[in-house]
Amino acid sequence: MLAPLPVAWRSHGPRQRSWRTLRVRTSAVLTAAVVLAVLLVPPLVQLDQQAVDLAAKLRQPSWSHPFGTDDVGRDLLLRCVYGLRVSLFVGVAAALVAAVVGTAVGALAGALGGWVDRVAMRVVDALASVPHLLLGVFVVALFRPGVWPVLLSVAATHWLSTARIVRAEVLSLRGRPFVDAAISGGASRWRIAVRHLVPAVLPQAGLAAVLSVPHAMWHESALSFLGLGLPAHMASLGNLIEGARGSLLAGQWWPTLFPGLFLIVPTLAVAGLAGAWRDRIDPRRRSELML
Repeated sequence: MLAPLPVAWRSHGPRQRSWRTLRVRTSAVLTAAVVLAVLLVPPLVQLDQQAVDLAAKLRQPSWSHPFGTDDVGRDLLLRCVYGLRVSLFVGVAAALVAAVVGTAVGALAGALGGWVDRVAMRVVDALASVPHLLLGVFVVALFRPGVWPVLLSVAATHWLSTARIVRAEVLSLRGRPFVDAAISGGASRWRIAVRHLVPAVLPQAGLAAVLSVPHAMWHESALSFLGLGLPAHMASLGNLIEGARGSLLAGQWWPTLFPGLFLIVPTLAVAGLAGAWRDRIDPRRRSELML
């Protein structure tokens, strides 16, 4: 008779713990660098959004211009920082709005149940069936180009996943003993939702909001790249990448590379911190079976 195969637990030895620690610290350093750059550089170095210096256009990276210059002679490093500030502002603000709306809708749907749950989830399903970018284009097209229409567009398309996560967590909490005790004590559904269910789902809602920040940044950059976001003269990562298309075809790589890195690096940093947060609020993930 064959002996049963041994079940091996996923190893979390010193090497794996050190790698996780290194990843979290690197993500924290990169996130801190991004925040300090967008907070300190604009007040210290003013940028004229419409300045033109054709004598210095498309210069390669050098000591005087570490990221080179763009097609009209503007310093690319400074414009990337200003563009990152706009993208980060839109991402954080839209993520906060989406987290509040999604948490409210998901908590009400899960706590009240019945027709409220059915109506709320059908609305979520209907909006989720439309591609985010297409819905964002529709919202932005209703207004003039600017920061606030883009923010509204991104926030209106990013609360759906938060609502689903919060609703699922609330439904799992409704059968817990402390909820049964509150119901037996005569507490109303509203009181149970506000005092017990919403505080319990805040970690998951916060994690969803953090993960929405880089998604919202990419969304804003995509709208600006398509010419539907910020005005063309404003420094935005999407505008910078869109304006560098002709330079890339001509062999100048730096006007496209550095704005792209300013999108990718914050995304990876936030993803690293969010992964550590997810492991902390859900420790069962560390004890997965590896067959």
